[in-house]
Amino acid sequence: MKRPLLPAGWPKPRGYANGVAARGTQIFVAGQIGWDEEAQFRSDAFADQARQALANIVAVLREAGARPEHIVRMTWYVTDKREYLAAGRDIGQAFRELIGDYDIAMSAVQVAALIEDRAKVEIEATAVIPD
Repeated sequence: MKRPLLPAGWPKPRGYANGVAARGTQIFVAGQIGWDEEAQFRSDAFADQARQALANIVAVLREAGARPEHIVRMTWYVTDKREYLAAGRDIGQAFRELIGDYDIAMSAVQVAALIEDRAKVEIEATAVIPD
């Protein structure tokens, strides 16, 4: 299905994979933010918005017949890296509950702002459904 890539001699990363090899139907999920299906923010807490953004990704994947284990890449855009890091434990719990595994190539980037003023995080995802 998917295979994490770890060059010989490199330490195993925590919370992501250096790379992922996969073959199948590709699904590209646009950046999801921390609002619900009614485009309403229910919380301004970083961890809550991250959880909602991850749940939104799962909902979009479901529309393609994909599941969280098919995710091969994520890019996180955060408005405050210190807030992101401080919420790490709660984000990790949400990630394990909604996504499951960390064999995903991931990047996190701090940005000056997101288009929605209340948004603190936006997450893009790519998934591959095996042939």
